[in-house]
Amino acid sequence: MSGSIPVSDQKILCTCSGNRCALPDCRKILVEGKTEYDSASLLGFMAHIVGENPGSARYSENMPIEEKNSYDNLVLLCGSCHKKIDDQENTYTVEKLHEIKKEHEKWITESTKNQIINVTFSELDVVTKYLASNQIISESSYVLIPPKEKITKNTLSASTEGLITMGLTRVKQVGQFIEKSPDIQFGERLTSEFVNEYKNLKNGGLKGDELFTALLESAGGNDSDFKKRAAGLTVLVYLFEKCEVFEK
Repeated sequence: MSGSIPVSDQKILCTCSGNRCALPDCRKILVEGKTEYDSASLLGFMAHIVGENPGSARYSENMPIEEKNSYDNLVLLCGSCHKKIDDQENTYTVEKLHEIKKEHEKWITESTKNQIINVTFSELDVVTKYLASNQIISESSYVLIPPKEKITKNTLSASTEGLITMGLTRVKQVGQFIEKSPDIQFGERLTSEFVNEYKNLKNGGLKGDELFTALLESAGGNDSDFKKRAAGLTVLVYLFEKCEVFEK
C-alpha cells in the first residue's frame, strides 16, 4: 500500500468497499478487526486504477499525482487480485476497473440496505457497547435538526443522503434501545464517545462525505458483516439527527 495515499482516502475506500476485495468473483474480507491491544489491520491493497509511477500498469503521465492518489483512482483489492489486474492490464483497463469499483460500491450499499430491516437489539447492543466503551460524560446538548437542513449545511452528497435515509428507518429502534438500558447514563456516554470521535476527525481535516464515512467506519466497529454495518449506520443516523455532530 503506497504511503502517499491520504489516510482519509484509505478510510473512505475501506468503508465504501465494505472492507472487501472489489473484484466480483472474489470479495474476500480484507480488514481484521481491532483487538484489545491493536488497531484494525488492513490485509488488502489500495490499488491504483491509473498507474502511479512510470512502468506501472495503466500508467498515464497526464494525470497529476494528487489525482492518482485520490479516492476516485483507488480500488481496494486482495493481494492476488491486485497482481492479476496489473498482470492483465489489457483485460482490466481503466474503464473496466472504474466499472468494477462502481458496481462493487452499489453491491455494498444494497447489501447494507437489505440488512437494515433485520437489525435487532442484538446487533445494536454490539455497536452501542463498542461506541460507549469509554466513560466520558458529555456536555453536548440534544438538539433536533431536520436531516435535510443538516445535509445541505454540511454539503453531503446524494449518496450520503441515501445512507441517511436508510438509517432513518431504524432511528426509533435505537432510541427505544437506549431508553430500555438499565444504565441511566448510557445514552450520555454513547453520545459523548461519538461527539469526541467527530471532533477528532474534524480537527484532522475531514469534512462532508469524508467525515460521514469515517464516522460510519467507527460506528460499525470497522466490521465487514453487513448486519453490523447496518446497525452502525442506524446508530450514526440516530446521533446525526439527535445530537451535535455535523454543523447545525
